[in-house]
Amino acid sequence: MGNLWQATSRETFARGPLEHPVNADLIVIGGGFTGSSAALHAAEAGFEVVLLEAETIGFGGSGRNVGLVNAGLWMPPDDVEAALGSGAGEELNAALAGAPDLVFSLIDAHGLDCEAVRNGTLHCAHSRAGMRDLANRHAQLSARGAPVTLLDRDQTAERTGSTRFHGALHDARAGTIQPLAYCRGLAAAAERAGASIHERSPAETISRKRDRWVVETSAASVTGKSLLIATNAYRSAAGGAPASAFIPVHYFQMATGPLPPDLARSVLPGQEGCWDTALVMSSFRRDGEGRLVIGAIGSLDHGLSAVHRHWARRKLTRLYPALSDQAIDHAWCGRIAMTSDHLPKIIRFGPSALSVFGFSGRGIGPGTLFGARAASALTEGNEDGLPVRPVESHVERFSNLQAVGYELGAALHHGTGLS
Repeated sequence: MGNLWQATSRETFARGPLEHPVNADLIVIGGGFTGSSAALHAAEAGFEVVLLEAETIGFGGSGRNVGLVNAGLWMPPDDVEAALGSGAGEELNAALAGAPDLVFSLIDAHGLDCEAVRNGTLHCAHSRAGMRDLANRHAQLSARGAPVTLLDRDQTAERTGSTRFHGALHDARAGTIQPLAYCRGLAAAAERAGASIHERSPAETISRKRDRWVVETSAASVTGKSLLIATNAYRSAAGGAPASAFIPVHYFQMATGPLPPDLARSVLPGQEGCWDTALVMSSFRRDGEGRLVIGAIGSLDHGLSAVHRHWARRKLTRLYPALSDQAIDHAWCGRIAMTSDHLPKIIRFGPSALSVFGFSGRGIGPGTLFGARAASALTEGNEDGLPVRPVESHVERFSNLQAVGYELGAALHHGTGLS
C-alpha cells in the first residue's frame, strides 16, 4: 500500500543536492507544478534558472494529486468575479479557462509520458440540490462560451457506469493525467532548456544582499536577481521567507488493481475524471492501466484514518457493485493549501520576489499557469500578466482550528455512512 503515482510513473527524475555556490537570474524554491512550470518557462526564455527542492520533484501535493486537469476554480465564475470585482475576476476566469490548453500543449510539445487523456471531466450531482447547483454552473459557464454540457441521470449513468447520480456537468476542456509523471516531465523539460535543478536542497535562509536575493542551503548558496517561492501547502520553513497563510486540508486516495477487461469496459468507458457535489467532496477516475482511483477529503495519518478506509470500500461498492470484491492495492494522502475565500494568492515580499500558494485543490491547471506567469513577471519586471494582483501579505485566522474542523467533519461524514 502506497502512492500509486510513485509506483507507476513512467517519467523518472533524480538529481543531487546543491553542492557549490551558483548565480541565477531566477531562483525557484519548490519542485511541484508551479515551480517546475516557472523553471521551464524562464529557461526557455533564455534566463539562468536554479530550482531548489527540499525533497524530490513532485514530492508534495503535485505528486499526490487526483490528476484532474480542470478549467477554472472550485468557485463558480460569478463568485470569482463577485469576490475580485468584475475586471480582475473576468481576467482570472479567462486565464484559468485556458489552463487545460496550456497543460496539454506542454505535454505535447515536450513529449511528457503522463497518461494524458483529454476526454473532459464530469462534475456529478450527488443529490437534487447538487443537480440545481450544476444547472447554475452550466448557465454561468455557457454564458462565457465554455464547451460544457448538462447531462441527465441516464446520460450520466452511461458515461460513468454508475446509477448513483442525478446528473452531471461535462466540461470538454478538461482531462486527466498521471500527476507525478507530469510534474517530473516538466522538471526534465526545464533542465533540457537549461535550468539547474537540485533535489534534497531545502532552503534554510533567505536574505536580501545589496540588489540580489541569497538562498542558503546546508551545503551552498544561490544568488539571484529574482526569487519565486512555490511550495504551496508544503511551505518552506526557511528563515526570512514570508509565511504562506492557508488552511491545511488533507485529501486521500485509494486505488484498486487493474480491473479485469469485462469490468473495465463498464466503468468510465470514456475515461473522464469525476468528482461530486457533496459537501465532503469525493472523486473517482481510472488510471492508464485501468485501476479505479477513489478519493475524498481526509487524512490517512492519524488514528481515525480507518474511518476513511472503510468509507472507501463502501463507496466503491455503492458506485460499482460489480467491483465489491476488488482489492484496494494503494492508499495515500496529500495536503491542500486552502484559503478562506478559495482564491489563489500571490505575495510580493520584496523587490522581484513573489510567493504563490492557495490553489484550494486545483493544483494542475492553476499551478502550471501561475508558474508560467510568475516566471515572466519576475524575469521581465512586469506584473501586468499575473492572473491575480499581488498583495503585500495575506492572513488566515485560526487556520489550524479550521483544519481540524475539516478533518473531523470528513471523519464524521465518512463514519456515519454518508456518500
